[in-house]
Amino acid sequence: MRQQSSLAQSSLARHLASAAVAAIFAVGLCGCQTTSDVTGSLMPKSEASPDADPRRAVEVSGERYRANPKDADAALAYGQALRATGQRSQAAAVLEQASIAHPGNKALLAAFGRSLADNGNFQASFDVLTRAHTPDNPDWRILSVQGTVLDQLGRHDEARDYYASALRIVPDEPSVLSNLGLSYVLSRDLPKAEETLRKAYASGRADARVRQNLGLVVGLQGRFAEAESIVKADLPSDQAAANVAYLKQMLSRKDNPRSASGKVPMASLNAPD
Repeated sequence: MRQQSSLAQSSLARHLASAAVAAIFAVGLCGCQTTSDVTGSLMPKSEASPDADPRRAVEVSGERYRANPKDADAALAYGQALRATGQRSQAAAVLEQASIAHPGNKALLAAFGRSLADNGNFQASFDVLTRAHTPDNPDWRILSVQGTVLDQLGRHDEARDYYASALRIVPDEPSVLSNLGLSYVLSRDLPKAEETLRKAYASGRADARVRQNLGLVVGLQGRFAEAESIVKADLPSDQAAANVAYLKQMLSRKDNPRSASGKVPMASLNAPD
């Protein structure tokens, strides 16, 4: 029985590795200074901005871009809006052309690198992101995204070097710690993942997705009651119920990890990227 349980958990860990690979790329690089990034989640985001209208953003930014395709800010806004509505290939094409026209624009390079990751071009993404900041003036947000790209490439030790570099700039930053925790999920080190995510959760600055990641990792280790209390903490009853239902769904795959197909829902972005 113990061996069967171990095999089941290993199977689920492999399944979640695939899910986490996608989830940790729910990060954004936004604004002219490549501003905030947002950690992804293994569970759906509980809060959504009521004012967000991604399709309207595509329409408005698209008109501005078509009026002047050489405008770097217009291209950046349009590319971000396209990504927000899942038009990833078109976003990459827009951002690529803008990056060619403005090779020194680091915000464009950051957004283009992110769009390459969206489309599965991970090595190219890493190379472009390297050009989006410099060793003498590193951007911790880009370092964190580079870590997620390396995790996608299976280079987990290298990825953690990038997270460590980011954390030297912003100690205990919960978004970086959460990405680091998901890195440990990918290499199936669940105790280390839990330790790292608890540190992120305890910061007081973590959003709901860090809590959701922590709850799932705790549940994967067989402590469902504790996981349930984590994922529903401080939420309205309907959102708490939805989170618990999703947690049960994910953990039920322990018995038949192939029973549920399709992509794991990912957190939306808190800000346009």
